[in-house]
Amino acid sequence: MSDKFPAAQLRRFMTDAFVAVGLPKADAGRVATLMARADESGGDGHGVFRLPQYIRRIKAGAVNLKPNIRIERESVATALVDGDNGMGHLVMSFATETAIAKAKTAGVAWVGVRMSNHAGPASLYASMPIEHGLIGLYMAVGNANHLPPWGGIDMLLSTNPIAIGVPAAEEQAVVLDMATTVAAYGKVKTKAQRGEMMPEGWMMDREGKPLLDPKRSEDGFLLPIGGYKGYGLSLLFGLLAGTLNGAAMGKEVIDFNNDDSSVTNTGHCIVVVNPACFGDPAEFRRNVDTVVRDLRASKRLPGVERIWLPGEQSGIKRTERARDGVPVPPALQATLAKVAADLGIAPLSA
Repeated sequence: MSDKFPAAQLRRFMTDAFVAVGLPKADAGRVATLMARADESGGDGHGVFRLPQYIRRIKAGAVNLKPNIRIERESVATALVDGDNGMGHLVMSFATETAIAKAKTAGVAWVGVRMSNHAGPASLYASMPIEHGLIGLYMAVGNANHLPPWGGIDMLLSTNPIAIGVPAAEEQAVVLDMATTVAAYGKVKTKAQRGEMMPEGWMMDREGKPLLDPKRSEDGFLLPIGGYKGYGLSLLFGLLAGTLNGAAMGKEVIDFNNDDSSVTNTGHCIVVVNPACFGDPAEFRRNVDTVVRDLRASKRLPGVERIWLPGEQSGIKRTERARDGVPVPPALQATLAKVAADLGIAPLSA
């Protein structure tokens, strides 16, 4: 059974761990805060679960601890950010803040990113513009290839996620966060750590048979959403977030699950839109409320208790975990205890 920890405790622990391996304290706190936010929202494959992997890569020299994150090229409404191989959360925070500032004046902003690293769940960055009353759209190239082209078996594509965040007035903001595969690979890894089997439809082996054991994930590949349509989305999101920015794509993608020392050159892009360019932003948010309420109140199939909007279940988890704490499975606790011992920091205590 999983013990539960307050998000603030996880944040302090992760901050201590990052400081112990040389990340400046302010940067360590920023990364830890975003990781804890992922845990609170139910993104269990992107929060403290990732800490051991991040620490390994930092210790192996794969990440620049003091990067010069900068704008390489820009126009009024665009920018290309070079992350100088810094922690992805820092690079994407910089890129998103840049896009927000530009969208406030230009109306819309597109910021591409290269030389970054894994940055956690896509929803983190699509949600940041919402705090300013803006719309956010985020895409990224995944940090390992687990998807072949439709009909093939060579791993040339990744889960390449997209997230879109739309502000509302009184209702919760609508935030879609999805991989272009049926399941993100982080969910496969958490299943393996918990000793659980995968449902049919997540993965297939190289003979076209369902793969259910997450510990055998290397024997197969993830399945795209909607068949060939998901393959097409993965390809196009990768071209926009990776190839356009001079970041890794296709054969160039480094599997950071199995390679702790290579630079990943991860690509992202963030697009921010100012609703004020299209009308009264307050009226827009009220109209979003109306659509949300109409969908929620619509007739349901037999046995369906509730119609959910994108982001609602994450919102409920945030409320529950803020009250009860974030569940951390025993296997992960043991791994984190080893991290604490190796780094000489105080361990998590339930």
